[in-house]
Amino acid sequence: MAENKFILKLSCLDQPGITAALATALASRGANIVEANQFCDRQTNQLFVRIAVAAPEATTQPVLDLALKPSVDRFDMRIKLEDLSRRPKIIIMVSKFDHALLHLLYQIKVGWLNAEVAAIVSNHEGSRRTAEQEGIPFHYWPVNKENKDEREQQLIELVQATGAELVVLARYMQVLSNDLSNRLFGMVINIHHSFLPSFKGAKPYHQAHERGVKLIGATAHYVTADLDEGPIIEQETERVSHAMTGDDFVAAGRDIESRVLARAVKYHLEGRVMLNHHRTVVFTP
Repeated sequence: MAENKFILKLSCLDQPGITAALATALASRGANIVEANQFCDRQTNQLFVRIAVAAPEATTQPVLDLALKPSVDRFDMRIKLEDLSRRPKIIIMVSKFDHALLHLLYQIKVGWLNAEVAAIVSNHEGSRRTAEQEGIPFHYWPVNKENKDEREQQLIELVQATGAELVVLARYMQVLSNDLSNRLFGMVINIHHSFLPSFKGAKPYHQAHERGVKLIGATAHYVTADLDEGPIIEQETERVSHAMTGDDFVAAGRDIESRVLARAVKYHLEGRVMLNHHRTVVFTP
C-alpha cells in the first residue's frame, strides 16, 4: 500500500502531555510513528523532538499540519514538517582539494545520501571535469577582493534559482562574509580540517604536528559570522604518532574530513539536527 513519509521536528518548553498530544494527533489521521527521538535541555527546559512518520497516501502534509495545530497552539511549539517524498537539492562548493566532494558524490550515487546536487561551484577549474562526468552544472567563480560581493550575490541567486536547501563547503577555501553567513544561517555546512575548537585558521594539521598532538580530527559545523565557531554537527578523531610528518597528518585528515562531512550532510538532510542556541542537538540513527 502506498504511503507518505514525513519528518516532524519541534521544540518548546518541556511540560506534561506533549508526547501524548502528538501521538493522538498523528493517530487521528492514520499516521504511524516509525522513529522517535527527544531531548530536554535541563538548563533551559527546552524540549527537542524528532518523529519519523508513515501515513496513508490520503494523509498529505496539509492534513497533518491541520491535525497538529491544536497541539502547536497549546504548547507554543516551533514546528517543522518535512515531506520525505521530495529529493532535497544541495550546492557543493570546492576549491583545489576535491576529496570531500568526490566522497559526497559517491555516497549519493550508491544511495546512502538522498540528495540531488543542483550545482558545483568552485574558485578553481579543477573540478569541472568531475561535474561534467556527473552531469552537474559547474560554475567557475574566481574570487578576489574586488568581486567578492558580486560572487556572494551570485550564490544567493543560485540558491534561489535551484531551490537548494543546503550549501556544502567541501574544502572551499574562501571565508564567507558576515552578511552571507547571517542570510544563510543554518543552510551552510563547512568541513574544517581540524578538531575544533583547537587549531583554527590556516594549516591546522601542521599546527597540530608542531604541538605534538596524539589525536587529529575534523569538524563539520554550520557557518556563522564567527569564523570556525558555528554550531558543531559532527566530529571524528584518529590517533597519530611522533613518527608521522605534517604531510602524513594531512593524508590521514583527508579521510576523516570526507567521512565527517558526509555524515553531517546526511544528518542535516534527514532532519536529525536541531539548533539549540550556539549548540546542536543531533539525533543520530
